[in-house]
Amino acid sequence: MSGDMGAPAQLDHLVVMADTLEAGVSWCERTLGITPAAGGAHPLMGTHNRLINVSGAAFARAYLEIIAIDPEAQPTRAAPLRRWFDMDDDALRTEVAQNGPRLIHWVVSVPDLAHVHAEWSRLGIDRGAVLEASRPTPDGLLQWQITVRDDGRRLFDGCLPTLIQWGAQHPVQSLPASGVQLQSLHLAHPEAPRLEQALHAAHLPPGELATTMTTAHAPAPVLRATFSTPRGPVTLSNR
Repeated sequence: MSGDMGAPAQLDHLVVMADTLEAGVSWCERTLGITPAAGGAHPLMGTHNRLINVSGAAFARAYLEIIAIDPEAQPTRAAPLRRWFDMDDDALRTEVAQNGPRLIHWVVSVPDLAHVHAEWSRLGIDRGAVLEASRPTPDGLLQWQITVRDDGRRLFDGCLPTLIQWGAQHPVQSLPASGVQLQSLHLAHPEAPRLEQALHAAHLPPGELATTMTTAHAPAPVLRATFSTPRGPVTLSNR
């Protein structure tokens, strides 16, 4: 699949997991002050989503994904292979069901996924297989390549991004402006140096790492995103 090979690596989207998609929509309206745009279904994983365009000066092509397991769909990805983003993890599912939708992960778009995948392998990081995925949209079939481990794990407690390479279309191209813009992303982890090494190996622009994205050492993992919204600044966190 050919993407925009001239585009640099960049933050692509943030992942908020919800117990149900309806709960995710209600959470978004309460928290961000907007109703998310339509998304679609992922037959491979048995999940479905709603999307918000959060592009702006800090992150030129970014969106927020609210995702949930589709109770009416059976993944075409056969058991015992698990869904992406740890969505089959019992502890995570229980926490989200009890406490509400939560920021759990982020995804980086790269122009050459195979290259970054190999770089991470050399660092001893097994980000998983490169899968072909798609979902139908009113504008045609949206296609992408994405790294997913057989066990569905996110790695570095969600602070190490999943890698994605888009085909001819990107979701942001058909998403309306939302009035919400991502301003910054902060990562903290007990293995911060190794995490930073992996991010540099993904060829994220140094300026983006230094200003709108920061990493720090911490005893517990932190994934924190700050947005400007119609209700003022809002921060989402994995904790």
